[in-house]
Amino acid sequence: MQEKIIILDFGSQTTQLIGRRVREMNTYCEILPYNKFPHDDPSVIGVILSGSPFSVYDESAFKIDLTQIRGKYPILGICYGAQYMAYTNSGRVEPAGTREYGRAHLAHFEKDNPLFKNVRENSQVWMSHGDTITAIPDNFKCIASTDKVAIAAYQAQNELLWGVQFHPEVYHTEDGTQMLRNFVVDICKSKQDWSAASFIESTVAQLKEQLGDDKVVLGLSGGVDSSVAAVLLNKAIGKNLTCIFVDHGMLRKNEFQNVLHDYECLGLNVIGVDASHKFFKELAGVTEPERKRKIIGKGFIDVFDEEAHKIKDVKWLAQGTIYPDCIESLSITGTVIKSHHNVGGLPEKMNLRLCEPLRLLFKDEVRRVGRQLGMPEHLITRHPFPGPGLAVRILGDITPEKVRILQDADDIFIQGLRDWGLYDQVWQAGVILLPVQSVGVMGDERTYERAVALRAVTSTDAMTADWAHLPYEFLAKVSNDIINKVKGVNRVTYDISSKPPSTIEWE
Repeated sequence: MQEKIIILDFGSQTTQLIGRRVREMNTYCEILPYNKFPHDDPSVIGVILSGSPFSVYDESAFKIDLTQIRGKYPILGICYGAQYMAYTNSGRVEPAGTREYGRAHLAHFEKDNPLFKNVRENSQVWMSHGDTITAIPDNFKCIASTDKVAIAAYQAQNELLWGVQFHPEVYHTEDGTQMLRNFVVDICKSKQDWSAASFIESTVAQLKEQLGDDKVVLGLSGGVDSSVAAVLLNKAIGKNLTCIFVDHGMLRKNEFQNVLHDYECLGLNVIGVDASHKFFKELAGVTEPERKRKIIGKGFIDVFDEEAHKIKDVKWLAQGTIYPDCIESLSITGTVIKSHHNVGGLPEKMNLRLCEPLRLLFKDEVRRVGRQLGMPEHLITRHPFPGPGLAVRILGDITPEKVRILQDADDIFIQGLRDWGLYDQVWQAGVILLPVQSVGVMGDERTYERAVALRAVTSTDAMTADWAHLPYEFLAKVSNDIINKVKGVNRVTYDISSKPPSTIEWE
């Protein structure tokens, strides 16, 4: 039985980051809503309580009875989690005079406390709270302070229970990973046996048992998630897996042929469907972004459904759903709870059972599994690419000519990133075709042609993103190449907006 850490989610935006940090220690964890603790699960070895947008004394705050958990498992409360444990045990939590947000330093901490093993003097921590613990219960002791926060961390005496008011999961807390490691490995006694190899071994065995000799159909996108899911399933059931790859006409230049070739080299049984004519016809004259997305989404479903029905005796639909798609997220209003899914609404009439072999993995873990499976690096490191493809990078209506222009410009940009060794430093990149034309001069002639915007961002999870600070020399080269080689473009701009307030894509 795979041992696990349970992370109880009280609505913090960084809860998934806690999970990723724990997984990086080769320890399996599950993120669950605060009120869904698996009391009957013997594999649980520790509990982490997340932060929250609420104050502990708000009427609408998320509340949980910890009496059945406390004393049975080691517990670490982070931010709201720490405040909640103090508040519900006769401690005091009050609004801070000013919001405590940003960098702070541990002015004092108990160096011999197991939570702070190998933590450096004056170590930087990241604060993000409007309330602060002003008094702790009698049986708690303060184990760390900053210059502004007297009770930055505490431990219950003679008990494996800790609370920290800062966020050890974020990058800005310099020794945060060490603190989490101290909790997960030293205090919870994790065996650290969760790895890509162990995941593949156990998942292949589970898939063989789950699927038996049944036939499975999977929709491929060319992205890393669906590709790894396909290779994993192929390892388990071989010829009983059929993959369908739909070209809606808005893929990157030569991507349909290139991806099909990659899949064939991996030994996958793939049906490639060129449905571009259908999509261009249905998108003609449509300019509204959301309507474009819906047309492409429905069109993909229709094509996939038609092709899937041509395969006899299919019983399962496989998807590259990953863990962030499955985690139940708490609504800020409190009530509960919506689940995210990457399906896009595949029709119930298909009457197929669902198989999601990657549903336990974060994106970085998917990539590690792909490498362990021996997949080519260019498939594993491929940037995220929107389902509607270049349609959401063309502002305005879609035409084959606009797609051609964008494909050519995008190909130069992406290949340039690879040639200059910049591709792996960027989370996502692409070119946007703008709905404006500008005056230019080429040779002795004036031109009136299109402008494009280059977009490249750095990120870890796409929730936030910063514009990539690419070298000026590189941008100059790409701009010159696009203008000289792409008929119809005479101006290149660079998008230096970050998320928030902007988005990564333009539509």
